[in-house]
Amino acid sequence: MFGGAFGGAGAEVVIEEFMTGEEASFFALSDGTDVIAFDSAQDHKRVGDGDTGPNTGGMGAYSPAPVLTAELEAAVMDRIIRPTVATLAAEGTPYVGVLFAGLMLTGEGPKLIEYNCRFGDPECQVLMMRFKGDFAALLHAAATGTLATADAPAFSHDYALTVVMAASGYPGTPEKGGAIRRIADAEAGGVRVFHAGTAREDRTLVAAGGRVLNVTATGKSVAQAQMRAYAAVDKLDFPTGFCRRDIGWREVAREAK
Repeated sequence: MFGGAFGGAGAEVVIEEFMTGEEASFFALSDGTDVIAFDSAQDHKRVGDGDTGPNTGGMGAYSPAPVLTAELEAAVMDRIIRPTVATLAAEGTPYVGVLFAGLMLTGEGPKLIEYNCRFGDPECQVLMMRFKGDFAALLHAAATGTLATADAPAFSHDYALTVVMAASGYPGTPEKGGAIRRIADAEAGGVRVFHAGTAREDRTLVAAGGRVLNVTATGKSVAQAQMRAYAAVDKLDFPTGFCRRDIGWREVAREAK
């Protein structure tokens, strides 16, 4: 960088705080004035088991994230989410839509790493598996400035966990065209297989991207949801696909204590 390899982009250096802790994701809906919480999740960015290897767009997730307690969620809403929405409104740029707060749960409390203006993938899959109610009506309330009178989001008390099936080579150049079979077998027993990067070629389902499928299950615990998700993964016939085998490992370890 100091040798000029990045041109003008390397002329300045930004020094950021190093935050130590566990990451979690928190979601909220804003109509520009009012804001409501929309539960939590925890994803797994590294490509390999044990959080090893390069970062990806996400190799799996589960919801809710018990590490983000009710007390911490209240702190996130009061110290991060509401001030953000209020400041944007005060500056004449009210924000309407989803706020996805990427958090670090530090010894000093939750700190914001980044915002996304979407539900996220694979977080959206686990949130939607648990959501109960009229989702369209909730989004309409956000779009029309009526969140204050809308029904609060309701979620199942079950956990949801999703495992990403990726194409060989991901997160580098993925191997496309690999055949995928036995989706119906994997979905037996209430499991949902969401398609992220698939296509049809001569009636055969094939991989058409890096992250290809999200195999998603629910359970009374993270461990149970994990077991059901991986049982479904093992029913798939996707020779050129791979996945992490430890999605949810932190919470499964905590549940076992």
